Amino acid sequence: MKSIRIGAGLGFYGDHWEPVVASIERGDVQFIASDHLAELTLAILQKDRQRDPSLGYARDVVPMLLRLWPLMRARGVRFVCNAGGLNPLGAAQAVQAALAAKGMAPRIAVVTGDDVLPRLLDASVPDAALAHLFSGEPVSAVRERLVFGNAYLGAAPIVQALDRGADIVITGRVADAALFLGPIAHHLGWDLKATDAAGLDRLAQGLTVGHLLECSGQGSGGNFGSQEAWKAIPDLAHIGFPIAEVWDDGTALITKAPGTGGRVNFDTVRQQLLYEVHDPHAYRSPDVVLDMGGIHLHDEGHDRVRLTGARGTAPGDQLKVVAGFSDGFKAEVTWGFSWPDAWDKAQAAIATIRTQLAERRVPHEELYIEYPGLNSAHGPLAPLPPPEQLNQMNEVWTRLVLRTNVKAAADGFGRLFPWIGLSGPAYTCGFTGLHNTSELLGIWPTLIARSDVEPNVRVDVLGEGS
Repeated sequence: MKSIRIGAGLGFYGDHWEPVVASIERGDVQFIASDHLAELTLAILQKDRQRDPSLGYARDVVPMLLRLWPLMRARGVRFVCNAGGLNPLGAAQAVQAALAAKGMAPRIAVVTGDDVLPRLLDASVPDAALAHLFSGEPVSAVRERLVFGNAYLGAAPIVQALDRGADIVITGRVADAALFLGPIAHHLGWDLKATDAAGLDRLAQGLTVGHLLECSGQGSGGNFGSQEAWKAIPDLAHIGFPIAEVWDDGTALITKAPGTGGRVNFDTVRQQLLYEVHDPHAYRSPDVVLDMGGIHLHDEGHDRVRLTGARGTAPGDQLKVVAGFSDGFKAEVTWGFSWPDAWDKAQAAIATIRTQLAERRVPHEELYIEYPGLNSAHGPLAPLPPPEQLNQMNEVWTRLVLRTNVKAAADGFGRLFPWIGLSGPAYTCGFTGLHNTSELLGIWPTLIARSDVEPNVRVDVLGEGS
């Protein structure tokens, strides 16, 4: 029975690619699929693009492929990624130029057409058509502040690029798991438009494989949250990213390269299976709707887990969109106080800042306060110690974040603090972030009709005519 072996690449912009080297050199993979776009990454890329219109892509794709491509070329391994972000063509051209400088010329394909900002900006489109996915708020509330909007594409353009012989495929926003389903469908000849139960179930299996591999080391024991059991995950310093072998019928084996750290077992795989899943009986993607209810994970030992039982139904006629809009500014300062009476000093200092904000009439929507080491990780789920214990602490660090729609107010926030070093509560440990203003981008999730997106999707191979 025909099969494919595909390995996980990055799980986010800035992830580590040395584990991918092990998958290429020792994992017998034919494809690597790399997910650079966590849900908020487009906001980071938008800020890059504002500074330099030639940017807007995940810049780690260039040094990564300079490291990986020579190894892949020697073994016939092909590569798919969504590092194109808001500028897939720019990413592809940067990769092409960097590799050409080293005498290498892979066949690079670019997938575009996920940019739907013009549709979101079109005032003739009814508000209800692009309402906020969760609140139902009309898009007109943010339309004038929108700066990007991208639909989650499916696996079809990736299949098309690979069918055209691409060694490297660079996309913009696609559904994370589609990065893996594309090579699987291409290699095994699956029909992405299948309507029969067997075909949809195969696609559901492929989608599950993609979901299990899309977060790099998290699928092989990294970030493993089981109490105490995480300590048994071996050699995280040399973790192996997960690899899947997938057969014609959709059956899959999740494993990793031999001699690497981490762990692939029932527990680590099932944790990743449920990661970021709202409804396990209807995990929606552009290619298939996955029902996880019948999935069976059989732990075969030796870092091997067999996956069967995924069920699929046809996808709907809408695609998810992630859009971003300008949402003001923030400035933050972290301030420390030492024993004795560290807690009381922090409270006195906070009261001083609140007084200054009021007396100077500094426009702001929120002053957010948290205490690193006490409640910044778990928020309200981590109640503060009782009052009699608070002043027994050796030190208290206080993070104050001002959110405002007025940039000058954010720029001036840090100037409220330094004088208190000599004129406020004693034993200040120091400030960080006194000159730290950031623009805020809000996220607008919505849905859009496939018919408004898919006719505009293009696959271009660099160096070829359109």
